[in-house]
Amino acid sequence: MESWLKESGAVGLDDLELANFQVTGRGVRSLQYYKEGERVLTIPCGILWTVEHAYADPLLGPALRSVQPPLTVEDTLATYILFVRSRKSGYNGLRSHVTALPTSYSSSIFFTENELEVCAGTSLYTITKQLKRQIEEDYAGLVARIFGQYQDLFPLDKFTIEDYKWALSTVWSRGMDFVLPDENSIRLLAPFADMLNHSSEVKQCHVYDASSGNLSVLAGKDYKAGDQVFINYGPLPNNRLLRLYGFVLSSNPNDSYDIVLSTHPTAPFWEQKQKLWISAGLDSTCTISLTLTDPLPKNVLRYLRIQRLDESDLSVMQVDTTDGIINESNEVEVLQFLVGSFCGLLEDFGTQLEMLEEQLAASVHPPGGNAWAAAHVSLGEQRVLRLARKRADVGEGEICRHWRDARIATRFLGLLCYVGGAKR
Repeated sequence: MESWLKESGAVGLDDLELANFQVTGRGVRSLQYYKEGERVLTIPCGILWTVEHAYADPLLGPALRSVQPPLTVEDTLATYILFVRSRKSGYNGLRSHVTALPTSYSSSIFFTENELEVCAGTSLYTITKQLKRQIEEDYAGLVARIFGQYQDLFPLDKFTIEDYKWALSTVWSRGMDFVLPDENSIRLLAPFADMLNHSSEVKQCHVYDASSGNLSVLAGKDYKAGDQVFINYGPLPNNRLLRLYGFVLSSNPNDSYDIVLSTHPTAPFWEQKQKLWISAGLDSTCTISLTLTDPLPKNVLRYLRIQRLDESDLSVMQVDTTDGIINESNEVEVLQFLVGSFCGLLEDFGTQLEMLEEQLAASVHPPGGNAWAAAHVSLGEQRVLRLARKRADVGEGEICRHWRDARIATRFLGLLCYVGGAKR
């Protein structure tokens, strides 16, 4: 692969090499010193895996163009990779890259039922179940729309559902996404650059030059000869790292839980509430991330305050004023709902946090294995939800105390007025 890359104009390969590392497995090792910000590697446009290149291929392109509506970006790239892998001749450079790819992946769609059950109750568990069903439906669609129509290009023994899952995982785990100056986006795979592993300790350092179409990697920190060179995938929670990339980080500070808030259009006063949601930058259905640093985001409260407005509240609200408390009864109702919801979500976890911690300490789940990774996803999501429940519970208590104190104060003032009036 390296010879082909150099012949194709790749820059920087003489000072890098593929190597196996104890923790991360295969990665890229530096053979010289790099200062942070220095260019490490450039992969030219012509050898990147992109949708544009797939459509430009003289064999694959006509088949892709015949499919309407067009395949998704993910399916186009997955088909492109499988097409190149299936060719007995030609495509030598791209096939050398495919040969260097992992033969299997550890993302959650490949977990056994028992391994996935370790994270029962998590968003990962639900999404993985949905993904498995969606992949089966999408594969059947590909067979009907393109694979079965062009069996000379797509021999079905090399385009099985297991092949499709492998190719999808290749795109998920090795694809890079960039926003272009015209606000469109591009997803690409860059040979050799896709061997770089993730570290949250380096700055985001892979860049796409829209004018040249080249992909470059800069040093995200200072490196000396012998160091592993990293890129940063971004501040991702374990549930996403495991679903897309097949690994987790212990005590990941970016762990999160996505909560979906929705209101049916037949609900009372829906149109009025919809206007308020829009003015608050929300919608009638919202997905909001709860995080370790912000376990109860303001937008969760704003959404639910609007959802629980009654007719009398709506009659006096001309614009969105839900950034703060509307009234005590509305706020208590919102917080009580959240406490109950968080309790219900936590009860749905197959294994509670304390038990998971004991199991991990006792190596019940072999370190680095699928069940071990699933346990870390469950730990992270439960920690976030417990913080969110505590925040809602404390908020409810404060509102109730404030409400009680205000009522006592009102009664006391009334009593003073009565006593004063009696004296007069």
